[in-house]
Amino acid sequence: MTDDTPTRIEVTIAAPVDTVWAALRDKDKIRHWHGWDCPELEDEIDLIYFNHLVEDADARTLGVQEGDLIRLEADGDRTRVTLTRAPKGVSPDWDAYYEEITEGWITFMNQLRFAVERKPGAPRRTVFLNGPNKSGRDLAADLGVPGKLLLENVDTELFYRADNQLGVTLDAWGGGLLVAASCPPTEAKPEGVAMAILSTYGLSDAELADLTTRWREWWTERYGPLPD
Repeated sequence: MTDDTPTRIEVTIAAPVDTVWAALRDKDKIRHWHGWDCPELEDEIDLIYFNHLVEDADARTLGVQEGDLIRLEADGDRTRVTLTRAPKGVSPDWDAYYEEITEGWITFMNQLRFAVERKPGAPRRTVFLNGPNKSGRDLAADLGVPGKLLLENVDTELFYRADNQLGVTLDAWGGGLLVAASCPPTEAKPEGVAMAILSTYGLSDAELADLTTRWREWWTERYGPLPD
């Protein structure tokens, strides 16, 4: 790949184009798959999907993130979703985060696919863990995924794999999705990075709190303290 080759992220979703388009244009549906639970989620959804975007509903395209383009195309009874990143330099203030944003889009597009295919209309609750990875650990290997999730002794099945992250489905926690991403220290990120997003369904407040506590304790032992 040359520097002039656009970065493209592509997923194929087992649902019609109109269904996938609705999942991208209905704010309540976007909450079911974008990112993770946090106080800033509403503002982030507005910023990315509703403010300062270029929408062509007939062509099923969305221009977001100052030049990134999401395109939906029918593929039989499925939908091919292609996100083409704007080249570096289009938005210089964001160039330092270019790779990080690309990794985020990989996660979000696969969370979209999961929500539409496996959990249409179902609200989720998430456990989110994120921090440095100074020792360059492989988070997926630490978790034992794909395969047996060692932390909870739960079976998992591969949902997607990318260079720096993977997603697995689980029968536990209402049939959830776990995304594990990690990178060793680099010149751009001298402390490295590790991130986990666990999407759960149907848990009570107490069940989610207990699950979050267990995962935070496991993470702290291996990757260091998490923010409060």
